[in-house]
Amino acid sequence: MKIWLSLICALTLFSSCSSDDSSSESEAEAFVRNEAEINAYLEANDLTATRSSTGLYYIIETEGTGESPEVNSTVKVTYTGYLLNGNIFDQSNSEVEFNAGKLISGFSEGLTYMKEGGQALFLIPARLAYGASGAGGSIPGNTVILFEVNLIEVL
Repeated sequence: MKIWLSLICALTLFSSCSSDDSSSESEAEAFVRNEAEINAYLEANDLTATRSSTGLYYIIETEGTGESPEVNSTVKVTYTGYLLNGNIFDQSNSEVEFNAGKLISGFSEGLTYMKEGGQALFLIPARLAYGASGAGGSIPGNTVILFEVNLIEVL
């Protein structure tokens, strides 16, 4: 009996450690789909965005004249978060302060392209946002999200 139990435990351990190529294929497929969705959104809305090396797309709508934040800066912002279908999933009702380093990586990165007083639009692919798991019931997995951001102040 102990031998069978040991064998079952060993098999379970080895099977849980095996690599799963289907999950990496799924991530690759999501990446390609997200790129296509972002480009279709830009084209449909006659927008031109800059694509960063990480895959973040951003549009600086108002340049701003103040300081630019770094990834770990504390910032004061207003924002609205959308799905590409226009549904709002989050918004600040007033100015809020964040440590940018504690936000999703796409939002943190986007802030570094802004200056105080600036306004921008971030199109964030899932891998720089909430990934395959999504967020709560409002953001499905592998979903592109969009943020309109006003950078009020770098603190």
